[in-house]
Amino acid sequence: MEEKEKVYQKTEDVHIKKMGMSVLCGLLFGLVAGLVIIVILVVFKQEVMPDAGEPVAKIETTDGGSLSDDSEQNKGNQKTDSSDGNAADDQGSSEQSSGSETSDINEMNSDSEIDMTDATDSKATVVTDVTEVVDRVMPCVVSIFGTYTMEDDFWGYLYDYEAEGGGSGIIVGENDTELLIATNNHVVEDSEELTVQFIDDSVASASVKGTDKDMDLAVIAINLSDLDPATKKMIRIATLGNSDYLKVGEPAIAIGNALGYGQSVTTGVISAVNRAYTDKEGPLYGTENSKDISSQVKYLIQTDAAINPGNSGGALLNVRGEVIGINSSKIADYATEGMGYAIPISTAEPILKDLMQKKTRPAEKRDDSAYLGISGMAVTGELLEKYNLKEGIYITQVFDKTPAQKAGIRKGDILLEIDGYTVGDMDDLTEVLSYYEEGDTVTVNLLTRTSDGYQAFDTTVKLGGK
Repeated sequence: MEEKEKVYQKTEDVHIKKMGMSVLCGLLFGLVAGLVIIVILVVFKQEVMPDAGEPVAKIETTDGGSLSDDSEQNKGNQKTDSSDGNAADDQGSSEQSSGSETSDINEMNSDSEIDMTDATDSKATVVTDVTEVVDRVMPCVVSIFGTYTMEDDFWGYLYDYEAEGGGSGIIVGENDTELLIATNNHVVEDSEELTVQFIDDSVASASVKGTDKDMDLAVIAINLSDLDPATKKMIRIATLGNSDYLKVGEPAIAIGNALGYGQSVTTGVISAVNRAYTDKEGPLYGTENSKDISSQVKYLIQTDAAINPGNSGGALLNVRGEVIGINSSKIADYATEGMGYAIPISTAEPILKDLMQKKTRPAEKRDDSAYLGISGMAVTGELLEKYNLKEGIYITQVFDKTPAQKAGIRKGDILLEIDGYTVGDMDDLTEVLSYYEEGDTVTVNLLTRTSDGYQAFDTTVKLGGK
């Protein structure tokens, strides 16, 4: 009996020892596991869970807000003040931009002799929504249509035919009787009839007020009495900006009558400033002040906003809706893409102001056009350089008893302008006089020969009839 009790006691002791070992092992395992978890939480804290002070990854939205990738965090963001949210965005952007790789590279370059660029604090993004600008500015832009007489050769037989062309214009002002529209000279040059279409699709006849061939600028006029009251309420006069401080890369918006289909909008950026280009036929555009190409002042704006035929004369705008340029031309070459040009508004504005003061020519040429009474040839060579002339007519003969003779114009004088319209040869003179009739009085600008050389000479002439 005692033997059995001893065996039983030993068995019980063994069980107790086993249970003790199991408990001890469990405690030891739990302790090790706890230590491992603590280490993971401390060392890999950011990867396991975000700290309350750390920004949660966000996706920028088009309205300037953000979406969190944590729905609960997003709910909290909806309750925060907008200014606090912006501050959090700034903090997040700053911290995200300083990744480990970038930091390592920056440290490598910290001792460089060449300065590193500074990251911008600007949150500006590429402008894709220009609806507000277009809504405000579209009423300032018009479509211009003209009819022209063209000449063609059919098996050696020359014949004339009527053609139509289109362009664009910008409403830049008005006077007591006229609405004034700026455009390119090549849009209205040689036109026999001009019509303008406004934003409400109404159409009115227009007349040329002034042109500048060298700068490819023109101003045309429409009688205010010809406009419907509803049209007057719809249209607007454009706000002119300042193109002197344009920066390459800033957004640009072009509005115009592309391909003659009506007003359309294209967007892009300012690709370059102070540019010039040569077309396939050789003339150089976008320069002034010198015949030496290397020393010419270049002034064109280059943009990748699409400028196609028909856009000429339309508006190039900044994001504030101000006109910064007058679209002029596009290189038509299969090898180029996204290279359009505009005349800077700061260059064009003083010229436009001068053209706006000139006398408006009738919309149509007269069959009984006026007569001056001279013959001559285009000024070339040394005279142009010596007197810094762009063009003019060297008068080779003044006919007897003609308006020119009565006004004191003499052989050897150089005719420069008639009523502000530049004349470079006899064809230009005939073109200008075709808008006047017998009895009209014009102002003639000349250089007249004196013992001290050529001197400026202005006179008024009462035109005769042919």
